[in-house]
Amino acid sequence: MLTTEQIALLAVVVLLVLGAIAWIASQSARSRRVSLRRRFGPEYDRVVGQYGSAAKAERVLLERAKRVDRIRLKPLSEADRSRFATSWRSVQARFVDDPSGAVREANELIKSVMQAHGYPIEDFEQRVADLSVDHANVVHHYRSARVLAEANREGKANTEELRQAFVHFRALFADLLEEPVDGRRLHEAHV
Repeated sequence: MLTTEQIALLAVVVLLVLGAIAWIASQSARSRRVSLRRRFGPEYDRVVGQYGSAAKAERVLLERAKRVDRIRLKPLSEADRSRFATSWRSVQARFVDDPSGAVREANELIKSVMQAHGYPIEDFEQRVADLSVDHANVVHHYRSARVLAEANREGKANTEELRQAFVHFRALFADLLEEPVDGRRLHEAHV
């Protein structure tokens, strides 16, 4: 039989162990949160706002990362990079004479670059979610460009809005064309 002192000591030890486990779990969650914030940048806060809960947002972001890990993304060849850069300059030059058409072409060129990288391009929301994994600091440009491009398709965008759409597309385009560094893309330069 255990004495009252032994039971009390055992209870203290159990409480200390449970406290240590809780502390380790909270540190692990905090570490994961910091890691996700660093990886997803402003997209982390946007998703938290969308879902209203950091825990739910983190599950969504982790699921995005897992999905993109399953996609066989590949860097662009120098020939592809050069071809896309030339195409971009051509589209950009046409903006002066045909801003609406240039915005439509820029959107299609973005999809072509994504497809060359190996991203599925069928659904816009999925494209944005996939891009957010490795291009989180510029994916907001894609969303903004999309809104303006939709207004353009409906004939409701003025020249300034088309210019803004083009600027947004250019930020994403530049990020997509960057050289891979250590398996990741640099995007801080385009914020």
